[in-house]
Amino acid sequence: MPSHNLAHIEIDDLEIIGYSVAGEETVVAMPQLDVCFDIGKAPDQIISINHILLTHGHMDHAAGIAYYLSHRKFCGMPAGTILAPENLLQPIGEIINAWGRLDGNRIPVNLIGVKPGDEYQIKPNLFARVFPTKHSKGSVGFSVIEKRKKLKPEYTGLTGPQIVELKKQGIKIDNPLEIPIVSYLGDTQYVDFSQLKYIAESKILIAECTFYEDEHSGRAQAGRHMHIDEFTTLLKNLKNEHIVVTHTTLRTPMREIRKILKNALPKDKYEKVILFMDKRPR
Repeated sequence: MPSHNLAHIEIDDLEIIGYSVAGEETVVAMPQLDVCFDIGKAPDQIISINHILLTHGHMDHAAGIAYYLSHRKFCGMPAGTILAPENLLQPIGEIINAWGRLDGNRIPVNLIGVKPGDEYQIKPNLFARVFPTKHSKGSVGFSVIEKRKKLKPEYTGLTGPQIVELKKQGIKIDNPLEIPIVSYLGDTQYVDFSQLKYIAESKILIAECTFYEDEHSGRAQAGRHMHIDEFTTLLKNLKNEHIVVTHTTLRTPMREIRKILKNALPKDKYEKVILFMDKRPR
């Protein structure tokens, strides 16, 4: 029986499942990509996903690490892979070892430290790219990018044997092509992410917007979270087809959040927005 009642949305052929409420829990999984951004309290529905992309170490984003790894072992699965900021490797390792001693069994893990600019291969043509965010020490975000090769225009009319012959001669016949599928910002204050093309042009942007009321701007700044004013600025120069809003506060009712977003954003941007935890249509 599932341990959580998770939000579930579908964008084209991709599912996004999870839960994200500020201060409670954040876990956002995309099963078809075999990645889970942050892990929250490790709901059962994400245990089979092989890659956890951890943005930072706050409890509401990271508490489920040991359970995720231990439950995979219990179910006969291989050790899960956790990509985490380099500065968190030691404390995460200590937590896993401590839980192993409590449990009486070693907890296997593939723990990899990452920093901005790093890439990690998820599948043969699928990579996680790391970028910096502005939240806590070492915090990062992740973009999942498909990499392909595109035949150069001058060779498009050639036959298969002709292309093979060119390859034998060591002639480069194609150009690399990157298709950014999703970018997950995690918790962060405003950063001009439009400077990173793979974020600006990701098909899906998953971004926090925690606070919405004028009097909450100080809370946003103190916690290094996004306020609606910053969120509006953020979206101006981004070209994403879909914008999934996470990490909403319980201080503002969801109906008010919808209303504020609609008033704050240009119509074309608002029409792209999906409130992750909203149970009602726009």
